[in-house]
Amino acid sequence: MAHQPSRRNFLRTAPLAAAALAATPSFAEPMQDAAAPEHFQLFTAEKLAADRERLQATPGNDNLFTPASLPFTVVLTTEDKKAAKEFEWHEGRDHILQILEGSTEYEVGGTPQGGHNTKPMEWLAPASEGATKLTLHKGDMLIIPRGTPHKRTTAESVTFYLISTTGK
Repeated sequence: MAHQPSRRNFLRTAPLAAAALAATPSFAEPMQDAAAPEHFQLFTAEKLAADRERLQATPGNDNLFTPASLPFTVVLTTEDKKAAKEFEWHEGRDHILQILEGSTEYEVGGTPQGGHNTKPMEWLAPASEGATKLTLHKGDMLIIPRGTPHKRTTAESVTFYLISTTGK
């Protein structure tokens, strides 16, 4: 026979449970200090294709999504024949990038040599000893965690999505 809770135990614990529930905010009540939620965003295949086409004609960045209340951004980038002069790394940002067209080379990791702080939580260094060279092609995805030195060199042309966290 299954154990059944006694009525006496229920009567002892029910006031505690009721007090705990009374102190918990109701999901039906609006939160007083919460920022307004971001509205969802839909990026249709047609819009993204048009953005890629425009950027391939005039290389640069298109900040697709930069919400004030969410800790990330989404950027569409096209670049031609461009090389970073120094490695960079960030204390408060991670990067996720996916190559849509073309290819690029990344040097990632290692130990920065001669690093200097450029602004809060942002660093540059002319070299990173032991960095790994990776060539990324269409369809490849690279995740660069915060604190990881990285440097990009594009010999011809590349188009990619870059999702960056913006939290601390």
